Amino acid sequence: MFQIVVIDDDPAIQLVLTRLLKKQGYDVTAAKDGQEGLALAQQLHPALIICDWMMPRMNGIEVCRRVKADAGLSTTFFILLTSLDSVEDRVKGLDAGADDFISKPIEPNELQARVRSGLRLHQLSHDLRTQKQILAAELAEAAEYVRSLLPEPLNGPIAIQGKYIPSSRLGGDGFDYFWLDENLLAIYLMDTAGHGLKAALPSISVMNLLRSQALPNLNYSQPSQVLSALNRTFQMTSQNDKYFTIWYGVYNRVTRQLTYASAGHPPAILLWGTPQSIQHLKTPGMPVGMFEDVVFTDRFCEIPASSTLYIFSDGIYEIPQPDGTIWGLDTFINFVKNSKNAGKCNLDQILQEVEAANSKDVFDDDVSILEIKFD
Repeated sequence: MFQIVVIDDDPAIQLVLTRLLKKQGYDVTAAKDGQEGLALAQQLHPALIICDWMMPRMNGIEVCRRVKADAGLSTTFFILLTSLDSVEDRVKGLDAGADDFISKPIEPNELQARVRSGLRLHQLSHDLRTQKQILAAELAEAAEYVRSLLPEPLNGPIAIQGKYIPSSRLGGDGFDYFWLDENLLAIYLMDTAGHGLKAALPSISVMNLLRSQALPNLNYSQPSQVLSALNRTFQMTSQNDKYFTIWYGVYNRVTRQLTYASAGHPPAILLWGTPQSIQHLKTPGMPVGMFEDVVFTDRFCEIPASSTLYIFSDGIYEIPQPDGTIWGLDTFINFVKNSKNAGKCNLDQILQEVEAANSKDVFDDDVSILEIKFD
């Protein structure tokens, strides 16, 4: 049974409305003024309110404003009862949030039709809110699952930490690191095109596939072979037009050699020495999934003592600025280098600077970064 609140300072109109609506099977509660009616609405959370415009203490316009400002009454349908019939008055009522009007004197058939219409819209709004809450809960569960896939920090002679900030509840970035054997450490970071659930699903698939080493007949210590296998598996024509960039490397802690390959991904940066020297680590190659016949190549790098490697997605530097420019890769790399020279560089400080460069409450793109410290 739908709950309806009637607010009117005229006892006769209260009685007429209450009787007419109760005959239709509604649960009706009446209030003699705006303050009492607002208190009833906040207590009962009715499906519909019929409120007189002209009342002492608090008029119908103010009641309407307060009802519409209350999140708990967001689906309540509000009808203003009025003898005012000018366009200006109707506009004032609509601006206050009124959903419909009933003119005095009250015509019973019109009243019943407008109430039925209002209750249908209330039910639709209620159902939509319920579905939104269910979807939000499911997305929260999915986001928690994605977070559970990300690795814990690695401590020891090789120390690794990662940070991930999706632009929406779910994002398309992902990273991982795992030992292939006692000496070989695989490290990668990927960025799927787009945002949200459609971007998260390919990212989840790749992370699970690489972690389980389920691609057959593949040497996971050869980055170019790994990217080629991923490219064959995740062609965008069969993946809802989704492609991704990736940087994949394998570090040999005995020889201190890093073998790496990238597919359309920003360069990783290696820093060492005092003052800091810097090397960009990137290979040619289109993003995974764009074309079937892409050739990926390996490159090699000797890792100096006490060096640090940063791998990141483009969301960390492609940040629009108020003047229309982009913060940019060079600006980001210079900040990291200067911070390292000052001895004040860690992931939290990097992200504080990145967030300061972003003028919005959220990032336009997913932000992820890995920091690998050697020795």
